[in-house]
Amino acid sequence: MPPVLSALHILHPRLSLYVKPLFLRKFPLPRRSVPINPRTLSSVASAQSSTENGDSRGRSGSLSAPPSLLEEAVQKIDVNPPKGTRDFPPEEMRLRNWLFHNFREVSRLYGFEEVDFPVLESEALFIRKAGEEIKDQLYCFEDRGNRRVALRPELTPSLARLVIQKGKSVPLPLKWFAVGQCWRYERMTRGRRREHYQWNMDIIGVPEVTAEAELISSIVTFFKRIGVTASDVGFKVSSRKVLQEVLRCYSISENLFGKVCIIIDKIEKIPMDEIKKDLKSVGMSEEAVEDLLRVLSIKSLTKLEEILGGAGEAVADLKQLFSLAEKFGILSGFSLMHQLSVALPITLGFDREGKLRAICGGGRYDRLLSTFGGDDIPACGFGFGDAVIVELLKEKGILPELSLQVENIVCALDGDLQGAAATVATILRDKGQSVDLVLENKPLKWVFKRAARINAERLILVGNTEWQRGMVGVKILSSGEQYEVKLNELE
Repeated sequence: MPPVLSALHILHPRLSLYVKPLFLRKFPLPRRSVPINPRTLSSVASAQSSTENGDSRGRSGSLSAPPSLLEEAVQKIDVNPPKGTRDFPPEEMRLRNWLFHNFREVSRLYGFEEVDFPVLESEALFIRKAGEEIKDQLYCFEDRGNRRVALRPELTPSLARLVIQKGKSVPLPLKWFAVGQCWRYERMTRGRRREHYQWNMDIIGVPEVTAEAELISSIVTFFKRIGVTASDVGFKVSSRKVLQEVLRCYSISENLFGKVCIIIDKIEKIPMDEIKKDLKSVGMSEEAVEDLLRVLSIKSLTKLEEILGGAGEAVADLKQLFSLAEKFGILSGFSLMHQLSVALPITLGFDREGKLRAICGGGRYDRLLSTFGGDDIPACGFGFGDAVIVELLKEKGILPELSLQVENIVCALDGDLQGAAATVATILRDKGQSVDLVLENKPLKWVFKRAARINAERLILVGNTEWQRGMVGVKILSSGEQYEVKLNELE
């Protein structure tokens, strides 16, 4: 038998039945000098001897390394997840499930249906929306069919693809939501990872600002559910239409609009002198730059309306949005702030202390579908990441305490009663109750510690005398009350 196979055979005798065909050739392991502990060698020899002598005590799957593997040890792998990604051990998974439950519950309250898409999509789908520069942020590769694919960095392109695919088979409007994992290779900061989960809510087929008002209301409802208040967060609302009206007032040509928007969008990120310099570099006069920046600082819609002469649908849409926000009850608890210095047509959720990046963001994408070859349909939506909101909850000290909770712990007082304990566990599970069945013969002291760790409500003891009478012992762990109950009356 080849040396590698014999080592595997020692680790798990039955494994050789399945791996023989794979070891027709010898694959030498890299030789490394490793310190050998005599105790380890003696325990390995003992385990090998027990196996050869047919002693099956202990766990058959235990990984006690034989001497052959100790001599040619394999280097231990890095046990940390890839940079920018996360493990979800039980305590983190409970938090994630709690957050996702609130995402889904708010979506349900607003009548949205859940959808999902492949994590792996065509690379072209994202390049078509964001341009070639997105390639630097994609986890992309060529699959075995010579197709360029990528892990999705966002959900909206997949949503657009699905809407086009469904065509007229689905009646409008569509109110869809998704909670999905996204991947983006970028510089990491607090609340920004290379892998995150995102909650999206989208309304397809409604051109009116009632859609935006509904979406903002849903975000507010979510904040209220998890304990985030108006003193913690606020909303910045911008309108591309209003910005176009402002630029038109200062005779800024249409071909400069895109460049000016990109510069304006940096107002809160770089010094004002650099903003002025950049605006002049695209062809704006010094007077026009000063006037534009003065107007952009206006927060009052009334004053803005005076400058624009009250004309056009741009300001009218914003006024309607604020009016609807009041009727939704948003303004009674959360502030909605108009901000022209955000060039994109978005609603942005931010923390008031300014310690974190945007909590959520969204807007209208009426012309997105034609980017992918479909017919344009009015659409708007938002994205809400899991990482930043968790950081905010930590910052405010309002992360929920989510401990493991099991209703019953069932224990056999004798090893011969393990089957009886399994019967009791099955009866309770069939009735919808959670049960932690003690699978080994453990002392009661261990069982009580286990019950405390999992926050069990009651302990079910299966003893020989009680079982012969068709009964089990019950202990209510919160009060210490004890009693016996017939098996068929156990609830």
